[in-house]
Amino acid sequence: MGKKITVFGSFVVDLMGRTPHLPVPGETVKGSVFKMGPGGKGFNQGVAAHKAGADVTMVTKLGTDAFAQVALGAMRELGMDESRVFHTKDTETGAALIMVDENSSQNEIVVILGACNTITDEEVESLQDVLKESEYLLTQLETNVSAVERIVDLAAENGVKIILNTAPVQPISDHILSKVDLITPNEVEAEILTGIPVDGKENADKAADWFFEKGVKNVLITLGGRGVYIATKEKRGIIPAYKVEAVDTTGAGDAFNGGLVAALAEGKDLWEAAVFANALAAVSVQRIGTTPAMPTREEIDSFLKEHQ
Repeated sequence: MGKKITVFGSFVVDLMGRTPHLPVPGETVKGSVFKMGPGGKGFNQGVAAHKAGADVTMVTKLGTDAFAQVALGAMRELGMDESRVFHTKDTETGAALIMVDENSSQNEIVVILGACNTITDEEVESLQDVLKESEYLLTQLETNVSAVERIVDLAAENGVKIILNTAPVQPISDHILSKVDLITPNEVEAEILTGIPVDGKENADKAADWFFEKGVKNVLITLGGRGVYIATKEKRGIIPAYKVEAVDTTGAGDAFNGGLVAALAEGKDLWEAAVFANALAAVSVQRIGTTPAMPTREEIDSFLKEHQ
């Protein structure tokens, strides 16, 4: 187990239906499978890191309804620390309505963030002691942005390395960007943030330079099936993706980010960590669901052995 990690982010209950095709407006389609389970970008990433063997403190916010129990039940089952989960009586726990086309694996998702969109500055301040012990903070943009700004400030004050996963994509202040050690957009998010279409290495370099000018220290752009682009001050390049039969790509980015921070906390460099994260994501997309699809450390290691 490596250095401590704080994962700060969203929790929603995933309500997932698989269907022969996605409905057009006004159409009712008979689905084939329904599954309900824990999800949300923050929670998925925290679980991925935890199951990969990392020492994770998961920070999120729940209501006091039945959906809150889905989060707490999953954390207890996995042996995760739930001491920093906030609760509110004023707002329901978040939920995501997910439709997956079982032929193309395309999905459509509506997210209602609920409680995890109401994290207060006071709640963030209460994390000071956890951050002091953490080497890494991993956060996304699926909670209220004021809370992300506050935790990034607090982490920076405590010398914590900040990893920002820019999903779901929205404008990010230069103030936040200047404090980020590693930013991990996918190619679509990178284009929305920088205005540069990331269609190959040359434009990926330009997008990386845009982030470097804002003060971001390292840039990693996931390119789907084409792999992962990495730019540090010393070196730039693309690590290819593993070729696997994807059953459900929901949560693949979360699997990758959780694997990445877990590997970095163990002392792997960014390139080795990206290979590990690629493997974790490759195993996860061969299963249905988000949080439940995250592999154990043994499964990741054996996948890496097979695909050396």
